[in-house]
Amino acid sequence: MASLLYYVLPALGGYALTSVYLLKNPHILHRRKCTAFYCRHISHRGGSGEKIESTMEAFTHAIEEGTDMLELDCHLTRDGHVIVSHDENLLRQTGHDVTISSVNLEELPLYKERLEVTFYEGHYSTGQDRKFALLEDVFKKFPRVPINIEIKEDNCPLIKKVSALVKQYGRDDITVWASVQSDIMRKCRRENPSMPYMFSKSRGLQLLLLYYTGLLPFVPLRESFLQFYYIPIINRTFIPPSTLLKNKMILFILDKVTMRKGLFKHLTDRGIQVHLFVCNEERDMEGAFALGATGVMTDYPALLSKYLSANPPTAPPCKQ
Repeated sequence: MASLLYYVLPALGGYALTSVYLLKNPHILHRRKCTAFYCRHISHRGGSGEKIESTMEAFTHAIEEGTDMLELDCHLTRDGHVIVSHDENLLRQTGHDVTISSVNLEELPLYKERLEVTFYEGHYSTGQDRKFALLEDVFKKFPRVPINIEIKEDNCPLIKKVSALVKQYGRDDITVWASVQSDIMRKCRRENPSMPYMFSKSRGLQLLLLYYTGLLPFVPLRESFLQFYYIPIINRTFIPPSTLLKNKMILFILDKVTMRKGLFKHLTDRGIQVHLFVCNEERDMEGAFALGATGVMTDYPALLSKYLSANPPTAPPCKQ
């Protein structure tokens, strides 16, 4: 036993030291990614705290406030139009218990006049524009604005139509595939492999496992973005439906396990952008950037622009 430890302990020590060194110096094994864009200011649903979410008015307002990227979700109508909407069922947004897939474009109801902000309980947005936007109209109006498109449903026709629109408007390099589900992400990547993409939920768990076992510095990563909750907002500005996430001990552990400066630093050194969401107060924006986030997603683009104006970045981004 003693002789075994004589060999095992030095080997483990050498592995640990090598892993730590490569974690801090990833350029030794990996070429730094350089995406076509770099985002510090991301508008969640177009900035749903200042205008009604996911409307053309919201997207226009966010751009006017200086956002670097629009975040949105898409669904397909019965007659085959790609609609920008977070929910497939429209009860929360319109008061009508209908699904987008069950109606034609002209049958879509209007948004409510006053809509609660999902990630800022008790706060509401209003606006002049209450119509659901077409993804194509967003592409037409903002041809060179990076857009993060989350695909929530396993819908091959939707994925194909989104990809076709991306190709039609020549924006493969500035449009991001996003989905928490790995099977959906695989279909998105097969349909258009030239688009950058984010970590899915299962890939995020693998990322944490690699980090805590020391294997991360040795493993290639194809994703270009990590997008994750900024944990301190949970049960303060964002009240999750999950009972599990209401448990203080679970949240404490989740915060300690995921909000790791060393992990974020390693990813950013490899050219992978880290976006934390959804930060709707200045203290959360400050906290997210202090952890090493390269970008913050917010429902309040004007507030984030004000914060960034007072706290400019210290290092230039990597661009192609």
